[in-house]
Amino acid sequence: MHNEPSWRDRRREASAAHAAALERRVAAETAQAREHLADFVEKLKARGVEPQPLRAPVVGSGVSYRTDLTGWYLRRNRSLAVDTDGNYYILGTPASLKARLFGVRVLPSDPPIIVGVGARDGESLPLEQLLRLRLDEVDGRTSG
Repeated sequence: MHNEPSWRDRRREASAAHAAALERRVAAETAQAREHLADFVEKLKARGVEPQPLRAPVVGSGVSYRTDLTGWYLRRNRSLAVDTDGNYYILGTPASLKARLFGVRVLPSDPPIIVGVGARDGESLPLEQLLRLRLDEVDGRTSG
């Protein structure tokens, strides 16, 4: 009788441990990103920056659809936003006659600690840096 785990069992255990560690890291990053967003919303409110109705841009066009959200855009192309409760939204949406007539419902997403990972070079940056850039624009310190 052989009680030692097989190679396959050891690999399965190692894979499960790796997946659990990755899940913990992602959860920690998401929690940190949520803190950054909550702080950002608090600072905007303290500066008297009023939230605005958010629209969802149709990917690859100049058209956008109504949403039921109110908040602030995080990118100039209006593809990302935060609502007044600090929820993170990816606003890009496909073209749709129904959405054009009735608006679109956008659900919140888990915020990333790095925005734009997998995008073209120069389009990814830490969420904290993106939020700082938006606050600098509000404060009139930068045009970029």
